[in-house]
Amino acid sequence: MKILTGLISSLTLLSLNVVGLSQVQAQTPQVPAQTQEGFTFQKVPVTLFGNGCPKGTAEGILIGDTLSVTFSEFEAKASPPKVVSASCNLRIGLNVPSGLNVQPVNVQYLGFADVPKGGSANLNVRILFQGQIVPTNNNPNATFNPGFSDVWDKNVGITLGTINACKKPVNSTFGINTNLTARATTVAQNQETQIRIDTIDTTIGPVLFKIKFAFNPC
Repeated sequence: MKILTGLISSLTLLSLNVVGLSQVQAQTPQVPAQTQEGFTFQKVPVTLFGNGCPKGTAEGILIGDTLSVTFSEFEAKASPPKVVSASCNLRIGLNVPSGLNVQPVNVQYLGFADVPKGGSANLNVRILFQGQIVPTNNNPNATFNPGFSDVWDKNVGITLGTINACKKPVNSTFGINTNLTARATTVAQNQETQIRIDTIDTTIGPVLFKIKFAFNPC
């Protein structure tokens, strides 16, 4: 009888422990499985061409949700009565690895313009993907009239479909064509018109363009 009573007590205790463990598990929030939402760190090829491109080798740094293009600033300066244009066109080899479905959503660049009386300056930017101009949500260009002397900043939203690499990698080409024009047609002899694109302050070096991506589920 004592053995039977002890066995019943042990079974009862085991049952209570199982119930208690089930209640604890039910109250513990379940952590969802982590999914990749960003690029791993890698360097991507960048080709430059144009009369205003800086000397040296440009480089693309791809990490997280951002592609940063690193090289020194470029500018256009004009003394009277000249008109000076500087162009720099980028071609970025963007290879999206398998398992990602990404969409470029924003391009950022900034700079400075100083336009004395009698001058003017223009910024003209074209964003391309696979050789075609990409529609933008806001104006990527700017005109600076006499009297403007300040920094400027552009955050340009872009309308582009997703790059679907869910099943296999996708190789593509992203392009940015930039032209700066400084006019000093009737500027005083001791002055000049200037416009430039400055580097963005980052930890990876002198970045002139930052391209942001959104990640969609596969």
